[in-house]
Amino acid sequence: MSSVSSPIRHPNLTSPQVMTRRGWWLVVLNVLIPGSAQVLAGSRRLGRFGLGATLMLLALALLVGVSYLLWPTMVFTIFTNTIGLWVAALVLAFYAVVWLILTLDTLRLVRLVRAAPKARPLIAVFTTIVMVAVCGTAAYGAYVATTASGFLSSVFVAGPTEPPVDGRYNVLLLGGDAGPDRDGLRPDSISVVSIDAETGKAAMIGLPRNLVDFPFPADSPLAAVYPEGYGAIDGCEVDACMLNSVFTEVELKSPEMYPNAVAEGSEPGIEGMRDAAEGITGLTIQYYVLIDMQGFADLVDSLGGVDVNVTERVPVHTDETFTTVAFWFEPGKQHMDGYHALWYARSRHGTSDYDRMNRQHQLEEAILAQANPANVLTKFQAVAAAGAQVVKTDIPQGMLGYFVDLASKTKKLPIVPVQLTPENNIDPEDPDYDQIRALISAALAPPPSPSAD
Repeated sequence: MSSVSSPIRHPNLTSPQVMTRRGWWLVVLNVLIPGSAQVLAGSRRLGRFGLGATLMLLALALLVGVSYLLWPTMVFTIFTNTIGLWVAALVLAFYAVVWLILTLDTLRLVRLVRAAPKARPLIAVFTTIVMVAVCGTAAYGAYVATTASGFLSSVFVAGPTEPPVDGRYNVLLLGGDAGPDRDGLRPDSISVVSIDAETGKAAMIGLPRNLVDFPFPADSPLAAVYPEGYGAIDGCEVDACMLNSVFTEVELKSPEMYPNAVAEGSEPGIEGMRDAAEGITGLTIQYYVLIDMQGFADLVDSLGGVDVNVTERVPVHTDETFTTVAFWFEPGKQHMDGYHALWYARSRHGTSDYDRMNRQHQLEEAILAQANPANVLTKFQAVAAAGAQVVKTDIPQGMLGYFVDLASKTKKLPIVPVQLTPENNIDPEDPDYDQIRALISAALAPPPSPSAD
């Protein structure tokens, strides 16, 4: 044993060849098994500590990997929880410091001045690059974990979880468009995303913002005010009695209808929109997600832009009279930054509300495709900063792990579009809500199983 370890611990200091080989052995061992260099050539106490830390990290990584294969939802839940993220950050920061100490000590043990002159810079550069890569990666991972913890705390509430209804989770997706010429925020894009709680298969139900006379659920405070439908008898409290006006009316005129909204991570206007969407679709809506279009451009830019297939020319106007076109979106595949994506979603010149709905749904799907883990991690600071300003939701942190796992299934399946448009014989100015619910039920119904021969 001593003959094997002697050249490492007690080398021939006068031989550059021996010291060079020894140097390479030590730095490679430090990379492969941190702590082993110290056990063989330095402080055995430090080496044993380093080996223990390395084995502990490998065991944790193996445990996480096996758990991910067997119980992915549990792993996602841990790493979408503020406590779990802080624990991960501390572990990564600890390992970054341990690796830094072990690497610097390894360089000391190498005794570069005794190695061959040509080998000295190679050993030093190799060791430095690996040290920076490993320590930098661990430090960045710790930074991402702490930033994610702050982001989750600012966006997601700490509330009770909701069970699926009829095997589905239904989420109200609102695109809010606040502006200097508007009294408060008004939903410009309204959808209900219905997701199968087991398979992840999703349907996106686009609700025209100009729907009228829609009913409310019997237990909604708005049902008592509008028993025949919104504005159907004596009008409403705002200028236009349409779907997207519910938010404005409730938020500005009668927020007392929903006294617990703010405490539960919502707003009275959002709760009014939730009741309206439930009345229209006949679905129970467990959660909502509001995306403020004023910050939408920042979110797209933080993701590096989005790829959109433009199917027909779309003009962008320069004033509210819609008389002057600033530029056109030409047909074909285009990569859009935040500014152009926002205008692509907003453009009204020469197009209908249904065209805008289709473009907005296009962008929603493009953002989901662009928000892959690798892209989000490399641009996490910008994404988190933009997301905290753009997104508001009542999805509790306790449900994030489940929804992340479910979303991974959803991304592998085609999204079923359900558009309540004239093409589907839906007239928003004279809608048949029984017909609308039948259309939605047909889209959400599972495919018939093949009959046995």
